[in-house]
Amino acid sequence: MAIKHYTKDNVTVKWQSDLCIHSEKCFHGLSKVFNPKERPWINMDGASSEEIIAQVNKCPSGALSISRENTSTATQEIIVETMPNGPLMVYGNMKVRHGGNEETKSSKATAFCRCGASENKPYCDGTHKKIDFAG
Repeated sequence: MAIKHYTKDNVTVKWQSDLCIHSEKCFHGLSKVFNPKERPWINMDGASSEEIIAQVNKCPSGALSISRENTSTATQEIIVETMPNGPLMVYGNMKVRHGGNEETKSSKATAFCRCGASENKPYCDGTHKKIDFAG
């Protein structure tokens, strides 16, 4: 899994490319920061820390997340949401057991495949859009 970190002041954006479902909410919501045509594609100087945090919190897959210096993470309830014609979203910290392996997921959101066509099972990779999944 490719993971990159982008930092401004005491805020770090964590990018996990393997979790991305390419909803483009980041780009359409804050293109001065998130521009996939640029390298690096995240420009932390493009907006205030508060604007960046607000936009990252809209990421439906959890591919983008925020960490802040000098803050503690409180225990969070688990929320499960079915996205229309898309993945099963699980919000909160969890352990995922798959194929005899266990992985701890400490993220704001994890997208699980519902269409059955993901190449990254049990996680969504956006294939549902290519196959016109309805469900």
